Amino acid sequence: MSLPKLFSEQNQIAQAALNKKIFLQGEPGSGKTTAGLARLAYLLENGIPAEQILILLPQRTLAKPYYDYISRTPLPPGGVPTIVTLGGLSQRTIQLFWPAISAEAGFAQPHQPPLFLTLETAQYYMAKVVEPFLAMGYFEQLVIDRNRLYSQLLDNLNKAALVGFAHTTLGERLKQAWNGQPQHLILFDQAQECINSFRNYCLENNLLDFSLQIELFLHYLWRSFLVRNYLQTQFRHLIYDNIEEDAPAAHDVIGEWLPVFDSALLIYDQHGGHRIFLGADPQSGLLLKEFCDEIVEFPPSLRCPPPVRQFQSAMVKAVQRRLTIEDLDGAVKTAFTHLPARFYPEMVDQVCETVDQLVHQEKVPAGEIAILAPFVSDSLRFSLMNRLEEYQIPARSHRPSRSLYDEPAVRSLLTLAKLAHPHWKMPPTREEIRSMLVHCIEDLDLVRADLLMQMGFTSKGHSFPLRPFDEIGADGRERITYSAGLRYSRLRDWLLNYIEQEEEQELDVFFAFLFGEVLSQPGYGFHHRLDDATVTARLIESIQKFRQVIEPIRSRQPGFSVGLEYLTMVGQGVISALYILPSEEEDAVLISPAYSFIISNRSVRFQFWLDCGNIGWWERLYQPLTHPYVLSRYWQPGRVWTDVEEYETNQQSLMRIIYGLTYRCTEHIFLCTSRINERGAEERGALLLAFQGLLRRLHQREAAHE
Repeated sequence: MSLPKLFSEQNQIAQAALNKKIFLQGEPGSGKTTAGLARLAYLLENGIPAEQILILLPQRTLAKPYYDYISRTPLPPGGVPTIVTLGGLSQRTIQLFWPAISAEAGFAQPHQPPLFLTLETAQYYMAKVVEPFLAMGYFEQLVIDRNRLYSQLLDNLNKAALVGFAHTTLGERLKQAWNGQPQHLILFDQAQECINSFRNYCLENNLLDFSLQIELFLHYLWRSFLVRNYLQTQFRHLIYDNIEEDAPAAHDVIGEWLPVFDSALLIYDQHGGHRIFLGADPQSGLLLKEFCDEIVEFPPSLRCPPPVRQFQSAMVKAVQRRLTIEDLDGAVKTAFTHLPARFYPEMVDQVCETVDQLVHQEKVPAGEIAILAPFVSDSLRFSLMNRLEEYQIPARSHRPSRSLYDEPAVRSLLTLAKLAHPHWKMPPTREEIRSMLVHCIEDLDLVRADLLMQMGFTSKGHSFPLRPFDEIGADGRERITYSAGLRYSRLRDWLLNYIEQEEEQELDVFFAFLFGEVLSQPGYGFHHRLDDATVTARLIESIQKFRQVIEPIRSRQPGFSVGLEYLTMVGQGVISALYILPSEEEDAVLISPAYSFIISNRSVRFQFWLDCGNIGWWERLYQPLTHPYVLSRYWQPGRVWTDVEEYETNQQSLMRIIYGLTYRCTEHIFLCTSRINERGAEERGALLLAFQGLLRRLHQREAAHE
């Protein structure tokens, strides 16, 4: 991977002395990560052993430029740089020094290896712990999905570990800040009891969720002279990118570690901190300036053109209600286009028509277009994907809240698993089987699949509900078509052959064989759908991780079926956290929530901001059992969270979104509004009010010039 031509400031950063510690700050898109890559290349070219270089990032997806560089660049013999997050560094160190700390940390089985939990498996064990409490009536006044309940409890634990206070104080902190109905306070006590029980369960069974990994690293390993000496000897040079998106715990560790590094490059994005809801702390990251020899600020963004920059400034001032005519010039009008509509479907149609014009008339690559909204509902995603498909425009969606179970391919696979394991006593419904047949058999439409179900489905007295195709009447076979019947018969025979086997296979192995031997073959739905192959691989990976962590339960309970447990948990909504990351190389229109697009840290030429009147652009997502601002380092315990704080943080959040989106737009923004939203109501959110303020000031400016 060859680096682009560097400007002078980037060269100075890259070729700084090998004993320099530099704090680099600047706008997103100003070339800071490119300077970090150039610094990495300079270190390697000057004989620094690759294994002595630590590249630290707040999340794995931000490491892609560094992974790409390392994979495409011949490295000197002797290893590769270590690219990790704080969680990854903690896990590696715990694995190495587990025998030294396990007993002291209070684990009941210190001589047994630990089990590291993913978010999915942590939710699974949290469900096991919380289930008895739910049976006793806990959280009965709270209307919330099970997976959201478990994820908020885990989020509280993570916040305590990353910010640096005891997990036993979570309930009290939330109660002291509560300013709503008094009966809600009992929910915080119940949440605290569940959190304490979960932590005790983890200590009893050697389970390490993310919060426990961080606490072990901070309180036991990092405080150990032996461990600290090992890490400081192994890593001599640091590149720490996107520090504004990391948590205070990471900043504390690096602050203590910096004096020992031979060289360091710390990279900070101004107007960042988009992961505050996950524990990010930009203020804490700025304090690392004090430990550096030099502070460098890059010139303005290379990607954000002047008209878009002026639009950015005008919108931020409009949010603050400080926009004046003098703040505007004619260039700002070239940065955006307003697409007004009366009804929500009309807005969707306008967006797709405009995308069609860009792609087919102006020859804009589909991958240079992003359609962004505060939330992407299933209906919105379906409407956009369908309309773009009609225009023959490839599209992909990225929704972190969209789980694997929401994918039609996964639901089809799970239906097939139920059919192949009748002893699990989880028979699929006719509707599930019909949807599976439509998805799995090529060219089988819903009408013929329904006909096949009417004539070929039996639920009484049979453990396997699918009748042979030959038993269907001749008229029915002709209407269904013999080609579809042949594929149906082959799939049915494969399932029956599997049922007749003496030994049950693991669920991930079952899916691997089913996909390879049937579903991926010509004539079946997965043959031409590469996305479905990706989804299948993710599902298999999810089951494998689940099986690895659930192994202790299986060893204690003879006859325990991991596959049955997995399907049960999916059905209850417990396992739903794993989602599909879109490929950046795919040339397709991206449909994504605005925050997810910003966090992915990539730019596009054209952005569509959907439903600008939606309050979701401004309002914080309601989380009844946690609070990202109260559970932060800068919130004083005992202080009450009032409407004033809520308003101010929502204002800051909207301005941060505007900065984040405009910095990642290289040409033009389309602001899409509808008078009536998808629920049939009028909405006038803060983003729409700010945009209307901008339009009024532009009209006043034009009138004054006339």
